Parts: sequence; structure tokens; C-alpha cells
Amino acid sequence: MQRRTLLQLAAGSAAATVFPGLVQAASPLKELRLDYAYYSPTSLVLRRFGWLEEDFKADGTSIKWVLSAGSNRALEYLNANSIDIGSSAGLAALLAKANGTPIKTPYIFSRPEWTALVVRKDSGIRSLADLKGKKIAATKGTDPYLFLLRSLKVAGLKRSDIEHISLQHADGRIALEQGKVDAWAGLDPHMAASELESGSRLIYRNVAFNTYGFLNAREDFLAAHPAETARVIRAYERARLWIIANPADAARILSEEAKVSLPVALLQIKLRSDFSNPLPSSEHVKALQLAAPILQDEALVKAGTDLNRVILDLVDTRFSQPLITRT
Repeated sequence: MQRRTLLQLAAGSAAATVFPGLVQAASPLKELRLDYAYYSPTSLVLRRFGWLEEDFKADGTSIKWVLSAGSNRALEYLNANSIDIGSSAGLAALLAKANGTPIKTPYIFSRPEWTALVVRKDSGIRSLADLKGKKIAATKGTDPYLFLLRSLKVAGLKRSDIEHISLQHADGRIALEQGKVDAWAGLDPHMAASELESGSRLIYRNVAFNTYGFLNAREDFLAAHPAETARVIRAYERARLWIIANPADAARILSEEAKVSLPVALLQIKLRSDFSNPLPSSEHVKALQLAAPILQDEALVKAGTDLNRVILDLVDTRFSQPLITRT
């Protein structure tokens, strides 16, 4: 039996379990729309080598790549049906799902430590307590913003105790280095670049507050095109295994795409990214359950929202089981 037929059978069976009654023959897919992001090196590798274009060429399906500057953008594109599959942080995906974005997460593209709280090298800020009354840049709807809120709680501070400046990640770095804000909830590779090139300091790190890299699919796309979704995940798997085997080359791709130095890219890929566990599981469910209270504490979701139910509906632990290569 051909590999593609096996994938279709596996994906169809998985989708029938996840979407009972919804799996049916879909019209041929003319265009497959995905995002790529500098916080997702796997997507950069996949786009660079054209493996999806190669796989879908015989079907007459074109591949459209859309740059996501942050989780907020990826989730906006998914909600607007501008892309079919997009990458975001786990807690950001939960926030979007709870507020109506119709997505599921069948794959984990990495376990990163991609955010921390950053200050200039000459800053007098040394601890979380020192942030009271300060201007802090962060991109709303992303892991760094939610990291900031959770970090403030560690120090007994509230959002009202600081002045939040809403900027996209790259602009947050510029604002910090120009002294327009006192601190910044950073995101790699911008954060690593600020550290290595400008001497910026990380005053608070907590890898447990960095939620995983979620590859999200629109529910209607996953239901109508399970075989195509499976092929995307297989391609992500190919890219993931390639990065594990070739981290220096992966860093070069990140360096070229994000226009950062090679040392910055190596810091992100070798020291702050874990590509070992791509299958959504109870580990990811638990991480979101621990993080979810911040969404209710800060009134980021409607009162009475059953976040545990939303988490279980978001994290699809079954679809990718037959597609994952164990490492």
C-alpha cells in the first residue's frame, strides 16, 4: 500500500474519532495556507526546503505562506479564515479558543523558553518588585504578555501596578533599547538579539511560564481535509527531525530569515528550544490547566467560561498518534 494511502487511512480514522459525523469527501484542495514565524524554526525549515510544495504538486495544490509576527497575528489569521494552519503559543491559543476562534491543536512544534522579562544593561531594575510603576512593553494576546501577567502575580503585583505599552515584539525591543519603556516581555529571536547585541538583561526567567509551541488547525479544515492535515504534520515531523540532526544549519536558516546574527539564532535553537515531544498529550493539557487561571483573573475571557472544557477541546491528543516519529 502506498505511503499516501496509509496517511489518508490513518488521518481519516483519527478525524472520524475527533469529528464524528463530519468526515466526508471534500473537494480537491486548490490552495493550502500556512503561516511561518521566526519563533517557529520548524516552519522556516519547512518553507526553505519546499517539502510541502513538492508533496502537493501532483495534486495541483498550491502552498501559500503567510508571515506571523506573533501568536496574536497567527490566531487572527485563523479566526478570519486567512490561513488553514498556524503556529502560536499554547496559552495564546487557549485564550483565542475560549473567545471563539474555531481551532484545534494536533501537533506541538516545540517546547521553547522563548520569553522572559528584559531590561536595558544599565537599568536599575533588578527584580520583579522593581517593576511597580514602570512602563513595560508586551504584545497582547501572546505568550510574552501572559508571561508578564503571571510574573507580576509572583511578586504580588497587579496589572494596574504597571503601565502596559502594547507593541509588537520587534517594536518592543526597539522601545526598550531606546529607553521609551523600562522593561519588555521579550520573544526570541528578538530577545536573544537584544541580549547579545545590546547587553540587555533578563531579570526574570521561568520556563514553566513559557507555554508550548502549538500548531493549530481550523476545525472546519481539519474535519474536511484530514489527509492533507496529516501530510502537513508529516512534513513538520520531517523538519523537526532535520533540526535535531542539523541544529547549526537550522540556525543559519533562522539567521537568514529573521535577519539576526548566527550566534543569536544558535542561542534560540540550541539553548532555548526543545524539539523532543511533538505529540499533544496530558503534559500539554496540564500546562494549560496550570496557566488558565490568569485568563480569568485578568478578565480576558467571559465570566463563567469553563476553561477546562475549552482546554480538552483544544488539545487534540489523538489525531497525530499514527504520524509521530519517536525520538
